[in-house]
Amino acid sequence: MRRLTAVLAGLYAASVLLIGQPAAAATLTEVTNFGSNPGNLRMHLYVPDTVQPSPAIVLAMHGCGGSGPGFFSGSEFRTLADQYGFVVIYPSASKKGNCFDSWSAASQVRNGGSDPVSLLSMVTYARQRHNGDANRIYVTGSSAGGMETNIMLGNYPDVFKAGAAFMGVPFACFPNEADYIPSPGASNCASGRISKTPQQWGDLVRAAYPGYSGPRPRVQLWHGTNDNLVYYATHQQAIDQWTNVFGLSQTPTSTDTPQPNWNRRRYADSTGTVRVEAYSIQGAGHSLPSSGMAAAAIQFFGLNSTPSPSPSPSPSPSPSPSPSPSPSPSPSPSPSPSPSPSPSPSPGTGCRVVYVPNTWNNGFTADVTVTNTSTTPVSGWTVTWTWAGDQRVTSAWNAAVTQSGNQVTARNMPYNGSIAPQANASFGFQGTYSGVNNAPAAFALNGVACVRG
Repeated sequence: MRRLTAVLAGLYAASVLLIGQPAAAATLTEVTNFGSNPGNLRMHLYVPDTVQPSPAIVLAMHGCGGSGPGFFSGSEFRTLADQYGFVVIYPSASKKGNCFDSWSAASQVRNGGSDPVSLLSMVTYARQRHNGDANRIYVTGSSAGGMETNIMLGNYPDVFKAGAAFMGVPFACFPNEADYIPSPGASNCASGRISKTPQQWGDLVRAAYPGYSGPRPRVQLWHGTNDNLVYYATHQQAIDQWTNVFGLSQTPTSTDTPQPNWNRRRYADSTGTVRVEAYSIQGAGHSLPSSGMAAAAIQFFGLNSTPSPSPSPSPSPSPSPSPSPSPSPSPSPSPSPSPSPSPSPSPGTGCRVVYVPNTWNNGFTADVTVTNTSTTPVSGWTVTWTWAGDQRVTSAWNAAVTQSGNQVTARNMPYNGSIAPQANASFGFQGTYSGVNNAPAAFALNGVACVRG
């Protein structure tokens, strides 16, 4: 037996000398000790199998109640990274029910502390560890992550080349923590009730890095016209802010409809370079990004070019992309959150559900992670549960959620319907209640009871 073991060990060593380290499928990996972390954030990193020699880096941030792994499985940035070879950072927030800090004075100034400093540490770590291209660093996020996208663009214009904010608010919109209330109509900022001129909004950005006179990152803004949590009025405020920062008119230089229900306004400078691009998604609620929108963001960044089939062993810097925007996004499925039909129960399907609520007076959000514990993939999912009290779901993200009485049904969106064995999908929602907000006692995936974990 010892002789056999020695022979096998020798064969393995020889194979390593011949072919290098064994290949491994790309996975989401948690990184600890990534640098200064005053925001007490967690960092997860995704490096695709076919990564560019000097890759671009995208910082992708979840909404309130979410997590980095949840945004990894519930958005399209991971598959786009596989396709185009860039690295994605998925941070997890820790404040106010897992919301990124965009309300504190520290968050609204360069190197002031709190979450932005932690996020910058993650970017620095990823760039140094994976030979990232300093000229191709980008930021995006949804809801609280969209708000933080504007914060990072304002604090670090010399770091980021462009950003895409989904359902965000203007930089420094929140006057203090007391106004950061994740409940419809409660926040003056999120309800669009803070009135400022474009110049005043722009001054807030300029005050974050006094004296900075270098180039500013291009900005892409997305909002649903029926958003009942972060009101659509904040979309125009953000447009006013960033066009003023660039010294542009608030009148767009062009308008079009790249896809049905996607109304786009573009604001170009005297050279014809689009500096601000704003999408109004007709009829959409607080549910972005939906199908095809991440791809449009990646195209706005200029990252939609396919890397060579094999990673290069000796990295070399990639040329910076042209500042001119790419053509309109390629046709892709409609962003409307049309739920998939409810699949038939799959015999033998195993599942585990983690339910994480964040409750305040008469309101709450919840993050739900569904893991496929079986040996077969799930194609199309429906998660059901029953409330014990009078909870009502008012909005949702990464799932189409309907409620009849106490019965709730969450169906996958077009972009997150597949769950591989031992993989997971995440979604979240906001709701109201009175009395006691007890968690659901049981969940089912495609009609099969799940283990609570």
